[in-house]
Amino acid sequence: MDDFRELLACPACAGTLAADWSCCGCGARYDVLDGIAALRLPCDDRTDAVRRFYERAPFPGYPPHDSLHALRARAERSPFPRLIDRAIPGDARIVDVGCGTGQMCLFLARADRVIVGADMTRESLRLAAAAAQRFRVDRVQFVETDLQRPGLKRGAFDVVYSSGVLHHTPDPRASFARLAQLARPGGTIVLGVYNAFARLPARLRRVAARLSGDRLVAFDAVLRERQYEPARRDAWLRDQYQHPEEHSHTLSEVQGWFAENGVEYLRAYPSALLDGEPEDLFARAPDNWLLEGWLAQLEWIWTLGREGGLFFTIGRRASCARP
Repeated sequence: MDDFRELLACPACAGTLAADWSCCGCGARYDVLDGIAALRLPCDDRTDAVRRFYERAPFPGYPPHDSLHALRARAERSPFPRLIDRAIPGDARIVDVGCGTGQMCLFLARADRVIVGADMTRESLRLAAAAAQRFRVDRVQFVETDLQRPGLKRGAFDVVYSSGVLHHTPDPRASFARLAQLARPGGTIVLGVYNAFARLPARLRRVAARLSGDRLVAFDAVLRERQYEPARRDAWLRDQYQHPEEHSHTLSEVQGWFAENGVEYLRAYPSALLDGEPEDLFARAPDNWLLEGWLAQLEWIWTLGREGGLFFTIGRRASCARP
């Protein structure tokens, strides 16, 4: 835990944390419970509603008798985890903001990478920490905090990863501004949010589900896949159809957030170009034609729409950015 403290900070004033978990700046003291640093301050009612929502059903959860090998095999069925694992250097310092139950943290825990998994839901973090211990992964540290006042050091991370989180915050644009500060100058930001076009099928399924009292959810491939895993099926059902706070965004909107915060847009995943997917996820796309981006998003209705409509945008923080 001591090795990770230099990547953490006081959520009240962003000060350095001493060995006894007191802040060297404002003197505030924090606890470490079950090996998880408690760096979350009281938040507004809307954010707390999201926290309580996930406390009741941590997402995404682990199937029975899971293993690190099975987790990695499950992740690698999709191209995106393979691409991001290939793109991240073996000695990178990574933070997963909104890590949930920690699957991506454990998947990326290879070579000499140091990974901080941050989430505001303690029950999710307990499952994450228990899995890390069960799988004997020791280069991951889980931290209880949130994006309103993150207990994470600004400018400390080579890669800032956040998937499926900002669109559940009251103000995603402001949340991104705080997220971007965590990357070192020249560091990479990988942001996953719901796409306004690709989310349309899920919104229609949600209307149908509510009309049936959530007894009937048609055309959901993930629910069918998890029909024999009741806990994980329920977690997906709640996350997709019963969430108290949800937003969706266009590619150009997220690109605007990047520009406002000194983050150079590199590319989207799936590709916003019509000529195929990248070999290097962190390489700049050869073009950024607005019309092509809109056409790609319309195509995502049929591709991403089947599994919720999540898309990724990758950027690089300006080299002259201040931590």
